[in-house]
Amino acid sequence: MMEWLLEPFKYEFMIRGFLAATFVGAICSIIGCYIVLRSMAFLGDALAHAILPGIAVAYLLKGDITLAALFTGVLSALGINFLSKQGSIKEDTAIGILFSASLALGIAIISSIRTYAVDLSHILFGNVLGVSNKDLLLTAILGSLILLLVLLFYRPFMIVSFDPVLATTLRIPVDKIRSLMLVMMAITIVIAIQSVGVTLVVAMLVTPSATSYLITKRLPAMMAVSAIVGFLSSVIGLYASYYWNIASGAAIVLAATCFFLVAFLFSPQKGILLQRFTSPAKKK
Repeated sequence: MMEWLLEPFKYEFMIRGFLAATFVGAICSIIGCYIVLRSMAFLGDALAHAILPGIAVAYLLKGDITLAALFTGVLSALGINFLSKQGSIKEDTAIGILFSASLALGIAIISSIRTYAVDLSHILFGNVLGVSNKDLLLTAILGSLILLLVLLFYRPFMIVSFDPVLATTLRIPVDKIRSLMLVMMAITIVIAIQSVGVTLVVAMLVTPSATSYLITKRLPAMMAVSAIVGFLSSVIGLYASYYWNIASGAAIVLAATCFFLVAFLFSPQKGILLQRFTSPAKKK
């Protein structure tokens, strides 16, 4: 059993992959709690696809793809916040416009690259086993920054997420807090791309957090359980990827989905099956 567990760690790329995936899984899950509480999953999807044009341009100019994704993601987050504040259009409309425009521009640029199918496939689908020491260091720095901001702004984040009206009454700068949350979300998406890719990053932001939401009552507990689910999903997904020869990003997301289904069906608070078998009608 121990030999089976330790075998993947014979390879240096697997060690880097495990470190990156587990750290990213935990970070995504913590930020995802705010996304779930504020029903911002569509916004996360929009931000994930909004970075495609920056990545494509960086590839054409032979620049740093990660830095380009980071710049584009932050710019897109601020752009969404600016459009939604104007009052002329609703937030979901602004998000939809930016999402479709960014996706179309990214596809247009990528389609002009003859070798995009090989060179940029890891951006779309993830390649955590290809993480370099430089990628690992950048992930650690940005991830630590995200955790620090969560600790520093925990109270205003919580109040804005649960009761924006109360936040305004308490003179909390709601717009600035919202902008900071969007920027943090964009940074989290960028560091998660290497692990699960653009197409699956929203799943890692939402699924562990939704699982935790079903079995906890308070935000600190929700964050802790969500981080554990994200961590375990990354570990299980990488083992599945190694032994079954499947895409690591997809395996991680499927593992997280299994955790969600168990919570959805058997959660003591909100589990569908337990509610049916323990309802007063059944007891009678």
